[in-house]
Amino acid sequence: MFDHFVVPDLLPAAPEIFLVVMALAILLIDLFVKDSRRTLTFSLSVLTLLGCAVIQVWTRIGGVAYMELDGDIYPIIRYFANAEGVVYTFSRMFVDDLMSDVLKLFLYATVIIVLFYSRAYVIDRNEMNKGEYYVLTLFATLGMMVMISANHFATVYIGIELLSLSLYAMVAMNRTSLAASEAAMKYFVLGALASGLLLYGMSMIYGATGTLEITAIAARLQDANGNLLAFGLVFLIAGLAFKLGVVPFHMWIPDVYHGAPTSVTLLIGSAPKLAAFAVAMRLLVGGLFDMAGDWQAMLVIMAVLSMAIGNLAALVQTNIKRMLAYSAISHMGFMLLGIVTGVVNGNPANALEAYSSAMFYVVSYVLMSLGTFGMILLMARAGFEADTLDDFKGLNQRSPWFAAIMMMLMFSMAGIPFFVGFFAKLAVLQVVIAAGYIWLAIVAVLFSLIGAFYYLRVVKLMYFDAPQDETPIVASADMRLLISANGVAVAAFGLFPGTITVLCLFSLAHSF
Repeated sequence: MFDHFVVPDLLPAAPEIFLVVMALAILLIDLFVKDSRRTLTFSLSVLTLLGCAVIQVWTRIGGVAYMELDGDIYPIIRYFANAEGVVYTFSRMFVDDLMSDVLKLFLYATVIIVLFYSRAYVIDRNEMNKGEYYVLTLFATLGMMVMISANHFATVYIGIELLSLSLYAMVAMNRTSLAASEAAMKYFVLGALASGLLLYGMSMIYGATGTLEITAIAARLQDANGNLLAFGLVFLIAGLAFKLGVVPFHMWIPDVYHGAPTSVTLLIGSAPKLAAFAVAMRLLVGGLFDMAGDWQAMLVIMAVLSMAIGNLAALVQTNIKRMLAYSAISHMGFMLLGIVTGVVNGNPANALEAYSSAMFYVVSYVLMSLGTFGMILLMARAGFEADTLDDFKGLNQRSPWFAAIMMMLMFSMAGIPFFVGFFAKLAVLQVVIAAGYIWLAIVAVLFSLIGAFYYLRVVKLMYFDAPQDETPIVASADMRLLISANGVAVAAFGLFPGTITVLCLFSLAHSF
């Protein structure tokens, strides 16, 4: 009866399996850990993510082990002899390719940095200093890993829901905060609506193609019902737009960024962008590439509106978390420009450069976002959130070094030479111009100039205004070192942007 039963190849999903086992183990171990010794839970969480990174690299570089059974030799661990290997498992629902490996490594690094930045903030707030905070972070990471490697509509949905449910709980973790509870409720309601739109779009595409596998959909588009496909595509784009946080599905971002604890805002504003980009690539490029003319038209409108509304709304904000929320909307709109210029009049010659520029932009934005929210956490202390623009007044007088770090981050966000943000914008603008969308490049530059105002306003407050609070900035050595490294990285990758650019280009070239 088991003649046709095939055990799935577990190696491509080894990091996910390891993360699940460790998250459950940490949840049990934490039951016996006192609040005063919560450092153990933190350390185990960081070690888990480092372990995932090691396994991710090992499965790509390879190793061979053999097991002798009944006189025969069976390979139990496959060797990846070349970096071009694209491996499917779990009935082709899960894919391991170079893009997924690169994005997951960036993801592990991002979440580790988030945990280090959040450590002091969480300890100062006893209601958040629980093992559940770290376990939920790991499960959110697992959801993002599944999203990155999804090759099936069901896998995409499972990954999105695992991420979303973890974040809903984390936003509401500070139960004494009415703002956090309100933000969690808004996030939950709008997130459920977006999931419904996404599922509805998936069901329409399934009805048209007869399959839920993303790569199989690409092969069946020519024979599918065009009207049904177009109908499903609209709802699919709507669900994706919510996860990316672009107009007109951006309503949740300012309230959630503002109301959530800053450590949770840091997580929401960084790592999920990597996973959302991966899902967009899987669905739109991997599955619906032949419909590029249809979905590119929708994304152009979303991109322009996101840059417009995001930058204009950010101008009038006095809360830096809300300002960065609208900034995130504009940045994701800018990133979409790379995706929408991949195919021009049916010609995909520009596709690889365009999609790699979008990936470069996402990675650069995550690096800048980590540093910016990290600075907010650095300045926060028990009973003080440091989340208004006025809290940054006179920072240069309190700490010239950290004022310089924040200045570099703001310059990079604004796209001022020669920081990584400038080259990320330049890469996208180059592919937009190469595709012939001169008007779109002009619009993007104009809105970037508008956006530069609110970034430079933070620099002005730090260097030219008197401090309202002269309390010394107290932070652990690891926090100071990591923030400094984050700021230096923004400058260093600006001087050597080719490091990330080539990595993005190579990973996409060997994945699609």
